[in-house]
Formats: sequence, structure tokens, C-alpha cells
Amino acid sequence: MNVAVLSGGVGGARFVRGVVDVVEPRAVTVVGNVGDDLEVLGMHVSPDLDSVLYALAGLSDEQRGWGRADETWHALGTVAALGGETWFLLGDRDLGVHLVRTQALRSGDPLSAVTARLAAQLGVEATLLPATDDCLRTWIATAAGELPFQEWFVARAARDEVDGVRFEGADEATAAPRVLESLAAADVILLAPSNPYVSVGPILAVAEIRDALARRRVPCVAVSPLIGGRAVKGPADRMLGRLAGGTSPAHVAGCYAGLIDALVVDERDAHDLAGLGDVRPIVTRTLMRDADARRALADAALGTVHA
Repeated sequence: MNVAVLSGGVGGARFVRGVVDVVEPRAVTVVGNVGDDLEVLGMHVSPDLDSVLYALAGLSDEQRGWGRADETWHALGTVAALGGETWFLLGDRDLGVHLVRTQALRSGDPLSAVTARLAAQLGVEATLLPATDDCLRTWIATAAGELPFQEWFVARAARDEVDGVRFEGADEATAAPRVLESLAAADVILLAPSNPYVSVGPILAVAEIRDALARRRVPCVAVSPLIGGRAVKGPADRMLGRLAGGTSPAHVAGCYAGLIDALVVDERDAHDLAGLGDVRPIVTRTLMRDADARRALADAALGTVHA
């Protein structure tokens, strides 16, 4: 069975880890969000691609929930001592990845080729692809003005209420090599339990990818990032409440209108399934506390193939 996963954020990376535990990793393709990418201290950083990369390579810091395990911070300490910018935390092990990526990009290699090499060097068997090799960036509209995603999310700790989301460069962006082929070859397409607006949204902002999902001939299953109408971590519930008008499963499904056949929802939302229309609910426990929980969630999402 070939599986394609659209993923962004920490929740998406954890879910992908569960998918490769229940499906042959070589049969899994992950299409990652690049709307969060930014330049820090002259380096190109791809936070969501790296979250998936570290998860699949078994390098994630499970306790902190982001970054690499056994991280140290000597370089950032030196940056701070010299008066450099430290608002975006970069550990020493993490820096090595960004240095290699930045050098390759400056030499003219596309992000997809660089990502493939990094994954191969770290022993990742699944295919990891950026949604696009083009520059696509997420901007957040707030009362304080329009902000680049990472400035809003990290520097300002997502404290500003969101009035809108814009994807700069989306009109010109094309799908990265192998993305459309992987979607066409998939037996099932999964949308990870990621923020629909700022984690999956930038991927779907690439018209070719959205069109591929709209024309799909296989099941497409989204996993809700909410439990009991609340986000486990991050601002997804606040954004849905403000931009979609609520945090029910129907509001989550509405973000993917015409693109999904089923929605995996947590048991705590089983009482609130009205308004889903043709979208079939799959009720299970969705909190990914450990490896067993990740695998169980992946199994539930993949179960629709056999339903």
C-alpha cells in the first residue's frame, strides 16, 4: 500500500512516525510544509521539514516536543554574548543541518534535492518532499499588522489574534518534483493532525497539489488536531474559532471542503459530529502520548482503505 501524507508542525511529524511504524517506510511519501521556512543568522531553516526528518530518523527530542535529542546550545550562547539574534532557538546539532542545507541551496540545488540527500544521510527510508521548491511564505494578519509566520508564532508567541492568513508566492509556486506523482500513485492520502491554516494550508496553497486532491480517486483522510475542541499544543483552536466560527469536527472538515472523504476525531468529540455532510467520521483516541498511541492513530486513519 502506497501512502502519501501532507504534514506540518510537531503533531504532523509525530503522526508520520506512527505511519511508518504500520506501513513499509519505503511506501510512504511525506509532503512537508515550507511556509514556515525562514532565514536565521544567514542560514535557511526549514522547521517543518526538519521536524519530520528528525522524527523519521529517530532523532527527535520527545520530551521537549521539537528539535533534536541530546541537543547542546554552545553556538547560540556565543551568538548571545556577541549581541546576535537569538529569538529563534537553534541547537548545535540542528545548526549542522542548516549549514549543509544553506550551502547546497546557495550552490543552486533545489530544496527537494537537498532534503532528499539529508534524509538519505540520516537513514530515512520514507520519501520526504517539500511541497514546492519555490519560495512560498506564510504571513499572518493581526491587529498589530501583517507578520511573517515565525515572527508571529515564535518571537511574539502567537499572542496576536489572527484576522487572516496569506501565502506569499503561492500564485507562482509549482509542486516540487515527485509530489504529484506520489499523490497519483497513493492508495490513500492522509492529512496529518496539523493546524489546517498554517501547517496544511500552505501545502494546499500550491494549486497543483490542491487540484490533485480534488481529482483524487482514492480515499483522502484528515486527522483533526483538536481534542474536545481544544488544541493539544499551539493556536489551532483559537484560529478555527476566529476564522471558521467554531472548533467542532465540522469546522475542521470545512477547512478541507471537497478534499477529504473522512475525518478522524477524538472520542471526546464523538458527541459533536453534526454538519459533517458526506465526510465520514472515524472516532478513536487521537492523543499521541507514546509510540503505541501513534501507531493506533495511524491504523485508524488507514483503516478507511479497507472499510
